[in-house]
Amino acid sequence: MTDKRNFEITVDTELPATPERIWEAVTTGTPAWMFPTDQWPAVRTVEDYPSHLVSRMDGPDGWFNQLEHVLEPLDGGRARLHYVHSGIFAENWDQQYDGASKHTEFYLHTLGQYLKYFDGKPVVFTDVQAPAASATPDGFVRLKKALGVDGMTPGSTVELELDGVGKLSGEVDFANENFLGLRTADTLYRFFGRNAFGATVGMTVHDFSGSGDPASTAEAWGGFLAKVYA
Repeated sequence: MTDKRNFEITVDTELPATPERIWEAVTTGTPAWMFPTDQWPAVRTVEDYPSHLVSRMDGPDGWFNQLEHVLEPLDGGRARLHYVHSGIFAENWDQQYDGASKHTEFYLHTLGQYLKYFDGKPVVFTDVQAPAASATPDGFVRLKKALGVDGMTPGSTVELELDGVGKLSGEVDFANENFLGLRTADTLYRFFGRNAFGATVGMTVHDFSGSGDPASTAEAWGGFLAKVYA
């Protein structure tokens, strides 16, 4: 029997940018804080720049996936975001909802980090997936220990020397049992404990240095992850 049910994830938050800058970030700028979405077959069913955007994908048997952004300007160049992600999960509803809602918190936090520190800078995006051996209950803990950040809290300074990757200096900007964010002077590193949601551990690198190379980044971090889970 298919566990096909609607879901809705709603978040209200403030972001350190104007509605115009946030609009750009959530439309054309997604590689800077989430992942590229330019190939998604989404239709903008509402496009009231820069205050209200609704993007929707529809599929067979009533399936849909919809993102809504309502933006309200605040004093000081900030804005309030009302965000609603709704749709239908066709299977493993509880696990999918848990994963999606927790990912939402992390992605919106990362959006804020991008807008505060790197807004408008060109980005080189790299996605790296850990080996199948990372999909164990302790998979994410193993990674945090290998990074040397296990137990660190947001605001903690990091000075890391990682085998095959090199030096990494910055701070922890997000940390909980499922996700970790590290921010350096020119890069956002995002680590995803998707082992908790039935998948492998993964990471993304958002490089604003102007000299990023996705092939070498993927090779370096892929090698590091392979050793962690060897």
